[in-house]
This record gives sequence, C-alpha cells and structure tokens, in this order.
Amino acid sequence: MATFLYKLGRFAFRRRHFVALIWVALLTLAGVGAANAPAAGASSFSIPGTEAQKAFDLLEQRFPGMSADGATARVVFKAPSGEKMADKANKATVEKTVKALGDGSEVTSVTDPFKAKAVSKNGSIAYSSVKYKVSGMELKDSSKDALEAAAQQARDAGLTVEVGGDALQATPETGSTEVIGIAIAAVVLVITFGSLIAAGLPLLTALIGVGIGVSTITALANALDLGTTTSTLAMMIGLAVGIDYALFIVSRYRAELAEGREREEAAGRAVGTAGSAVVFAGLTVVIALVGLSVVNIPMLTKMGVAAAGTVAIAVLIALTLIPALLGYAGRKVQPAGQKSRLLGGGRAAKNAGRPNMGTRWASFVVRRPLAVLLLGVVGLGAAAVPAASLELGLPDDGSQPTSTTQRRAYDLLSDGFGPGFNGPLMLVVDAKASDDPKGAVTRVSDTVKDLKGVVSVTPATYNKPGDTAMITVIADSNPSSVKTENLVHAIRDAGGGIKADTDAEVLVTGSTAMNIDFSQKLNDALIPYLALVVGLAFLLLIVVFRSILVPLKAALGFLLSVMAALGAVVAVFQWGWLANLIGVEQTGPIMSMMPIFMVGVVFGLAMDYEVFLVTRMREAYVHGEKPGQAIVTGFKHGARVVTAAAVIMIAVFSGFIGSSESMIKMIGFGLAIAVFFDAFVVRMALVPAVLALLGKKAWWLPRWLDRALPNVDVEGEGLRKLGDGRKNDDDRELVRV
Repeated sequence: MATFLYKLGRFAFRRRHFVALIWVALLTLAGVGAANAPAAGASSFSIPGTEAQKAFDLLEQRFPGMSADGATARVVFKAPSGEKMADKANKATVEKTVKALGDGSEVTSVTDPFKAKAVSKNGSIAYSSVKYKVSGMELKDSSKDALEAAAQQARDAGLTVEVGGDALQATPETGSTEVIGIAIAAVVLVITFGSLIAAGLPLLTALIGVGIGVSTITALANALDLGTTTSTLAMMIGLAVGIDYALFIVSRYRAELAEGREREEAAGRAVGTAGSAVVFAGLTVVIALVGLSVVNIPMLTKMGVAAAGTVAIAVLIALTLIPALLGYAGRKVQPAGQKSRLLGGGRAAKNAGRPNMGTRWASFVVRRPLAVLLLGVVGLGAAAVPAASLELGLPDDGSQPTSTTQRRAYDLLSDGFGPGFNGPLMLVVDAKASDDPKGAVTRVSDTVKDLKGVVSVTPATYNKPGDTAMITVIADSNPSSVKTENLVHAIRDAGGGIKADTDAEVLVTGSTAMNIDFSQKLNDALIPYLALVVGLAFLLLIVVFRSILVPLKAALGFLLSVMAALGAVVAVFQWGWLANLIGVEQTGPIMSMMPIFMVGVVFGLAMDYEVFLVTRMREAYVHGEKPGQAIVTGFKHGARVVTAAAVIMIAVFSGFIGSSESMIKMIGFGLAIAVFFDAFVVRMALVPAVLALLGKKAWWLPRWLDRALPNVDVEGEGLRKLGDGRKNDDDRELVRV
C-alpha cells in the first residue's frame, strides 16, 4: 500500500492542475445539485419491529384519512388571576380563537375546550387541540403564522396563551460557537506549523470536503428522506477528521523536507507513510459509522452512512488534493523546525538542541510506566462513575428551554391536568379476529382503569367497520419517568391475557410508548453493535500493527475513554453540573441514542490517534530500535501533531455545543470530552505505559498468523527500495502519466 500511495502522492503533486480541477468540479457539481434540489420534506421516524410502530402502522390502515403522522398543536389558555375560563369574556375569547384556528387549509380538526371537557378542575386552564394534514416539517409558513396570530389575539384580550406540540417546530440554530471552534483550529495549526500557508491547507481542504459532503446530502435529502440532523452530524465529523487527516499529511511532508528530500519526493513519501495511517484511520471511522445500521433504525442508519461518506471524502482529499496544493505552495511551506518570516523565521531558535516536549514526556512514562498507568485508569474510572446513574429517554417539550412557548405550554398542562397529560398513551385494540369486538374493547378499558398509575381512560373511538378501536390513557407520572415506563409494560402484560380470552390484540403506542420502545431497541442493540464494530476494527488493527496485544490495548483503552465520556455527559446533562456554563437550561434523561452513537463515533476517532501515534512507534521498531526507544521516537515525531489534532477536534466539536437543539448540543459536548479523555489520557499516557510494560511482547504475532495476513506496509518499508530520495536521487520514472 505504501508504494501505491507514494506513487499517488507524486502523481497528485506533479499533475496538480488536473487534480485540483477534479475537486473543484465535484464541489461545483454538488453545490449546483444542492441549490436545485427540491426542498426536503419531513424526515420520517420509524422503529421497525416494535409494538409502538406496529400500532402506528395499523392506525394508518384501519383509520384512513386521520393523518396519524400529521402535526399537532395544543393551544393552552390560562385565565387572569382570580378569573375562570368559563367567565363570559374569557369564554368568548377562546371561542373566537378556536374559530380562527380552524380556518387554515391544512387544518383537519380543532377542538372546543368547553365541548371537549378540556378545562382543568379549578377552571383556570383550558386547551384546544389542533390537528393538521401534514407533518410539522411540511407545514407551510402561512399555517404557522396563522397559529401564532390566533394565539396572539387571545393574549391581546388578556389571556395567557402558550402553544405546544410539533406544529411550531423550530429549525435548530448552531450559533457563533461553531465559527469560534474553526478559529481555534486555525490558531492551533499556525502554532503547529509556524506558517500561515501550511496552516491554511488543512482548513481549506476540510472545508472543501465538508462542502462536497453536505451539499450532496442536501441534494439527496428529499429523495432519501434525510433530516437536518444528518447534515449537521456529517459536517461535525467531516470537519474534524478532514482537518486532522490533512494535518498529518502536511506534517509528514515537512518532516521529509527537513531530511533533505526534494518536494515532489517528500510529497510522495508523506502520502506513502502518513497516508497509509490516514487510510486505516478513516476505515475504522467508516466501519463504526456504517455499523450503526445494525440497530435497524432508519434515521440512525442514514445519519451514520451520510457521515461515513463525508469521512471517505476527507480521506480521498488528504491523499490527492493535499499533495496537489503542496505543489502550488512550493517553498512557502517550510521544512519541519522552520517558521515563516512573519512568525519569527530566521531568528536563532531557543534550546535548539533540547529534546522536545513529546520526547521528554515519553521518556518519563517509559521510566515510570506503572505509576502512569494506575493514575490514568483511576482518573478515568472516577470520571465514569456518574455513568452508573444513566437514565435514557428522548427529548420532548419538557426538555425545551423555559424561554420557549412549547415548554411553557407543557408546564401549564402539567399544572392544570397532571404530569401525565403531556404524554398520553394510545391503545389500539385490533378486534378483527374477535367474536365480540365491542365486548373485547370494553374489557380492555375496564382492565386498564384498574391498573396502578392510571388517572383516566377515554371512551373508545371505533373505525367504520367497528373492528378496531383507539383508547387514550392518561398516567399520573411524567412521560419520561420510570413509573410511566412500568405502566406501559403493565398494559402490555395485561393485553396478553385479554388476547388469550377474546382474540383481540392490544397495542400501546403514542410518543411516550414510541420513546420507550426506541430506548429498549437501542439498549438491546448496544452489545451486538459493540462486538461488530470493535471486532472488525480489531482485525483491521492486527493487519496494520501485526500484533495481537496492541489492538487489544487499543480496544480496552477506548472502553475506558467512552465510559468516562458518558459519565461526564450524565454529570452535566442529567445531574446539572456546570450546566449553566454550556447553556443547558433543562436537565433530564440522556438521549436514548447517545450511548450507542458515542460508542460508534468515539471508537472511530479514538483509533485515529492510535494509528497515527503507534504507527510511528512501529516504524521505529521495525527499523531496528529497541521497544523503549521506539516509544520515545514515536512521541518525538508524533506527539506534537497528535496533540494539535486532538485540540482541533475538541475545538470543532465544542463549536456545536452552541446549537439550540439539545441533541446536537449533547453530541458536541460528548464527542469533545471523549476526544479529550482518549487523546490526552489514553493515547498519550496509558498507551506508552502499557507498551513500556510489555516490551517486545507488544509486537508479538504468531508465525502462522504473520504468514496469513496481507502485508499492507503502513510503515513504508517498501519505500526504502525506491532510493533515498534526497537531492541527488532521480526516480522520476516511477510515475509516468
């Protein structure tokens, strides 16, 4: 592989006009496609194989035209202090508002609070339910404006009015922190390279890669049913790995220049060595992201595949566009150790003969491996303690900031009708096979009324043939509480006995039941997913490092870092520690997809640093150095760049903490803290400590396995046969176009 990539790097350097033109054409094509693509509709959410989804599908069949997936709005009214909603003036205002709410062309139904008995016991709060033909993402702006205008008219008349539901679903905003993250990355690159030109190349290529990836996702969003979160995730990961991969290629190029090689030769060798690490690091990220498809949740699969495509683009750009741009830059990119004149180049370097920080740190770890290992493991273990209290759920209006009308409507409904009113359970009774459908439905209602935790059960609503019924159940607990989850299981358990006696099937659905099933499905898939992703990456790393213990150490270190990161997420988003610092207004359960998502993404990113850092050690060991010295050599050449890459990735992920969407905020924080733990504790401390303790055993591989594995030559050993490549060498015949 090293020889092939070496030739590719030289080709891209020499034929830079051709390579640059291809990437510009791809960016233009993707941009034009995105600009001309039809607007994406609502991203559908389904959980195949769950009871809640089965019930939802049954409703679509048995109650045609009811728009089960249509947007809903709950307009909540509160009378002024000392007044009742039934007072003449207040009642007239509500009736006028209800009439205005029903005028829209997309509205299918509006309930009158006084006719629907939707007034609280104390008479101070009432609500009107509005049902639309289309989903919240497809709802026209005119319908949203009409909804807000009707609510405002009631406010002007003296009532407190808030609107809940998904009809006023806001488009998430990332905020200015994303730009700050990129700015920090730029500063780190300038410090690392000592040159504005060299620092600008990784940023430029990363933006090009993200531009192609996100534009392609936008162009295909309508056809493939992709949501806004899909492109945000692709941007987040694509930007981080794009900068990192380019950083390693440029850094190795400067190191090759410092050894006296010509620029074309240096570009070829940089791609042949560091490029091999980029390929395998990218493969681990792609495996982890595509592996999300085993969960069998379409939304998660699309997010993973789209992000994996953006990572693949980042790898291709690092291997081709970076050497091409290095050809354009020429002498403006200095050899390692030199700075541009603008940044102090030409002045005598202080402590020129002194070992760098990476060398000194590695030497310390090699001398005290056991102490470093114990301190690192204990520290990560302490950070992971909060993960034992992990509570999973999906965000609803109750997790919105208190400044939003959705959250205020949620609180008013809880005050007036009880905490369970915001998450009603919908029972679908399929009595088609029953001899007495109505009798079966009546038994279901009577049975559920007697269950602990049930506040009320509404009368059944039948379809036209009378063989299917809907029943709404209100619990006495919050939708995201354990009590509500236990009630759902109790209803399903009772349904088993009813089916045995009446042949009527009882299915529980609704947003609350859907969230419970979603969390359960993710929990069930976590172990198989972890085994698949870690297993495949373990095999890949055996091929890369030709060792059993090094990949095993990498996997165990990853588990430590991801558990510590989950602990930090629980401490901030569930317990509320430092929540105000990052703008978390409402604590609550951690998103159900967070553990499995972090396992996938963090594993891929963690292997980046493992490959980049340990490949340098392996290279030194293969070239004859002793195990301890190889560790020091690997840090001498790789620690500064890995540190810069980690800081950049942390900065990029932290930029998404400013998002108004709780899911993006949590993902940004989780990935940033995970990279911090993995890069600076696991890879920079635990890895050299374990390798120092293992010595030569770290690189042991059974002979039979050594013969069976393909030789991918990540260390670039095959490049030695091509000559030294310094000023006097002439191997131009290697690449002919």
